[in-house]
Amino acid sequence: MNSEKLQLLLVEDDLDLAKAVIDYLELEDIQCDHAANGVAGFYLIKQNPYDAVILDLNLPKMNGLEVCANLRALGIDVPVLMLTARDTLDDKLTGFSKGADDYLVKPFAMEELIVRAQVLSRRRSGQATKLMVEGVELELQTQIASRDGTELKLTPIGVTLLETLMRESPNAVSREKLMHSVWGDEQPDSNSLKVHMHNLRKAVDANAKHKLIHTIVGRGFAFKLEGEQ
Repeated sequence: MNSEKLQLLLVEDDLDLAKAVIDYLELEDIQCDHAANGVAGFYLIKQNPYDAVILDLNLPKMNGLEVCANLRALGIDVPVLMLTARDTLDDKLTGFSKGADDYLVKPFAMEELIVRAQVLSRRRSGQATKLMVEGVELELQTQIASRDGTELKLTPIGVTLLETLMRESPNAVSREKLMHSVWGDEQPDSNSLKVHMHNLRKAVDANAKHKLIHTIVGRGFAFKLEGEQ
């Protein structure tokens, strides 16, 4: 997918509404894929790095709440804007508990849909409870990491570096961003990052057949399988 345009996914079984939304988004130069049921939507979310997902609550095959809960269980942190015909507090609380980031009640103005989707697309969701990339799992609440079921012995700084790399995978993360994720504005000399990255590599890759942490010359570090783009 073209990374310059905003990339959205609309999961909506009302085909007339879906066409209207997609046509409007195209006028705003926003690319939008479409799925007409929850199972198809869930598959597309797993396969593509969308900036945000617009997800209807009532869907055939797998409803919006199930889609949301399942993708959060996999550690997928794409922001989700839930569409619903019901405007009650209980419905919204249920949606948030399953991993939705925002709500929009039908009928809605197209302008509001776009603004909310754009706001969500600027950040990753905070609703994911764990991250999973290439056999590595990181439980965000307990800060416990494992690879292929074996727990990794990481320092708190190592966990922060791992989380930053996993959230950006397979893209490269600059040394500056990694240092800021750990130390904020009070940054030590670059040798500190070098030492902590060495220890993280040792913990993640030392006994593994396939290395996951790679130095990308001039760009930083990337968490991915060797040869992955």
